[in-house]
Amino acid sequence: MGTTNDSQAFDLIVIGAGPGGYVAAIRAGQLGLKTALIEANERLGGTCLNVGCIPSKALLESSERYSALKDGLDEHGISVGSVALDLERLMSRKQGIVTELTSGIVGLMKKNKVTVFQGRGELLGAGRVAVPGVGDAAEEPARELRATSILIATGSAPVELPFLPFDGEFIVSSTEALAFDEVPKRLVVIGAGAVGLELGSVWSRLGAEVTVLEMLPQAVAFADKQIAKVLERSLKGQGLNLMLQTKVTGATVRENEIHVSYEDKRGEAGELACDKLLVAVGRRPYTAGLGLEAAGISLDEAGRVPVKVKEGFQTSAPGVYAIGDVIEGPMLAHKAEEEGIAVVERLAGLAGLVNHAVIPNVVYTHPEVASVGLTEEAAKAQGLEVAVGKFYFKANGRAKSMGETEGLAKVVADATSDRLLGVHIVGARASEMIAEAAMAMEFGGSAEDLARTCHAHPTLSEILKEAAMAVDNRAIHS
Repeated sequence: MGTTNDSQAFDLIVIGAGPGGYVAAIRAGQLGLKTALIEANERLGGTCLNVGCIPSKALLESSERYSALKDGLDEHGISVGSVALDLERLMSRKQGIVTELTSGIVGLMKKNKVTVFQGRGELLGAGRVAVPGVGDAAEEPARELRATSILIATGSAPVELPFLPFDGEFIVSSTEALAFDEVPKRLVVIGAGAVGLELGSVWSRLGAEVTVLEMLPQAVAFADKQIAKVLERSLKGQGLNLMLQTKVTGATVRENEIHVSYEDKRGEAGELACDKLLVAVGRRPYTAGLGLEAAGISLDEAGRVPVKVKEGFQTSAPGVYAIGDVIEGPMLAHKAEEEGIAVVERLAGLAGLVNHAVIPNVVYTHPEVASVGLTEEAAKAQGLEVAVGKFYFKANGRAKSMGETEGLAKVVADATSDRLLGVHIVGARASEMIAEAAMAMEFGGSAEDLARTCHAHPTLSEILKEAAMAVDNRAIHS
């Protein structure tokens, strides 16, 4: 792929420096492509690194340790004195992790000779991208970059309910909920997906009275029904008030208090008062100001950029590609990363591929939920005959020693071929355990493959082995 001596001409321009964009830029640099990365925000890393995946996991870890010190060590024979919460220091730790990682990305850009431009990239057509200035440079003329290929990786933004606009103080998105300066006495969360349940768990552990309102009949819509029920029961046991099949109809702020009106599954109206209202009903593709029309790209009915996955995530505009949250599929950082690498490798003449059927999904509550492939319900809906194996954490020696006996692993296999169709786990460290299942499915493995693989003892991973053995009714410890 040729380049010129013009400093504004590139082989590849990546718009958006979230996980999909910055990873694509790094891989492009590794492959010798002259690459530009455009990002509107001062910090690289996108939502995930700055106000999403990473800071939320830092808060989850801190809040779990705080909760364990307060209530969870007696059975281990460990007594502690008075436990105090220093929220300012907790938040400082979180921000320190974010700063360290975003600074690391800057270093990776330099290492891989990626040129970074701050601004909002706008497609002009014919391989051209304008980069208007932002911040102090907002009044400066827009720079124009040119490239053989352009990759859109602009991510997504929180969905705002029409009747509940964010005000940043009372009615907030996940961004504000990651940085409260004090623990709210009462927090209402709209949405029992990953974001709502994770942040609800954080503030519940730190002392808030948390109520979660969800329209659907189960929490975590993507999850296997049995897995979701275990999670719901656990969260209720931890003190979260989980109200399913409940529709929010409005909210008003009166005297520094939010009054949330709702309709329950029986059609009866009710009202909740709270200090903070977190709206976590999903995210929308971020495509504003991208100049898609000028490039000849029309959005689909969900506001996403249509792409031809088999043609390397090509959009309707020649030489323009899109990945991550702006295209169809689950809005997951690791999905965007894999897609970004695949696009770049295809551009470099390699065989870049993404197996979208084997992308794990995780909710980092306690217990964690992790899933890959089809649920039992989805497999049956496709007309597949399935064989299912289950094994419970309570029968595992390592889980007992950890005091983490809540949960199970569930293996769904084709009843005829034994090919793995899906694996679902609720329990401690499910996010780590699911990687083995994803690997097995990536290689077209069977339940027997998992069952016959020797697992170290005692480990939680044996739970997955036993669940695979149970597909053929030969689990040892149940």
